[in-house]
Amino acid sequence: MNAFYDVAVVGATGAVGAMVLSILEERQFPTGQLYLLASKRSAGEILDFKGNSYLVEDLADFDFKKTQICFFCTTNDISASYAPKAAAHGNIVIDKSSYFRYEKNVALIVPEVNLDALKPFNKKNIIANPNCNTIPLVVVLKPIYDAVGISRINVATYQSVSGSGKEGISELADQTASLLNGKPIKPKLYSEQIAFNILPHIDEVQENGYTKEELKIIWETQKILSDDTIKINPTAVRVPVFYGHSAALHIETKKKLTVEETMRLLKKTEGVTLCTGKHDYASPVAAAGKDAVYVGRIREDVSHGLGLNLWVVTDNLRKGAALNAVQIAEQVIKHYL
Repeated sequence: MNAFYDVAVVGATGAVGAMVLSILEERQFPTGQLYLLASKRSAGEILDFKGNSYLVEDLADFDFKKTQICFFCTTNDISASYAPKAAAHGNIVIDKSSYFRYEKNVALIVPEVNLDALKPFNKKNIIANPNCNTIPLVVVLKPIYDAVGISRINVATYQSVSGSGKEGISELADQTASLLNGKPIKPKLYSEQIAFNILPHIDEVQENGYTKEELKIIWETQKILSDDTIKINPTAVRVPVFYGHSAALHIETKKKLTVEETMRLLKKTEGVTLCTGKHDYASPVAAAGKDAVYVGRIREDVSHGLGLNLWVVTDNLRKGAALNAVQIAEQVIKHYL
């Protein structure tokens, strides 16, 4: 095993790319040469890593023979064009876009949940990083699924604007400032005003009335848990919060599971922080900047004998995106390089 690995972060100037850099530094990832890549528009920017300054290079001109591990923090079209090129040069590609997630021979990984599914990555050298909603949900669902099985999931997600990247953060900040100063606003990124408002609309609406964001939760959860018989009914809502995605999670298990039993399972689950005490829940503000998936408000469903209700919160840019990608890379190094 090499002591260090030459790494490229594609989309380094975006919100997820910046978080990947931060987590690589925090976790002392064995980085040799580091290459920061972005579109021609962002090339030339200077970013800091471990106290050193790095020039952001134009992705279109980069030679992937220079690296061994590539983090793609990009849109589907960029990943579709460049991830296979990086993989063809022997790189392990960890891709945050949704482009490769549903391909049979591409592993879709949450390390705490389905590390055993990592092996197929070597067929394409590409590993998919799940959606920022799916990751915390499956971390919570996995121990329950293993203990008693799950027949149905009903979930409403409350997603922060950072899920839309820097543009979403700017739109909420600008609209809030304008409204508080009595100035008019004109929505740009979102279909309607997001400041002091909620929008039950994330991504494109499909023929069945669900948005693509909602369908991602179905497809990815079933793939990660290796069970396409689980019935899943999601609703995705954009809320005027800067960081942190929340979910009201309602599940129907195949066997009875009490609140106490559920808490015991989750208490020993890697990556989960169980909320207890007078206020047995976390908020997005409390979760921001943290690695954990927070779970609270665990209740037996008064309308269903096998039902459980849980409140789940995590920092979507950390565990919902960047941290999960870095954890995947750490496991690849440990087991395959």
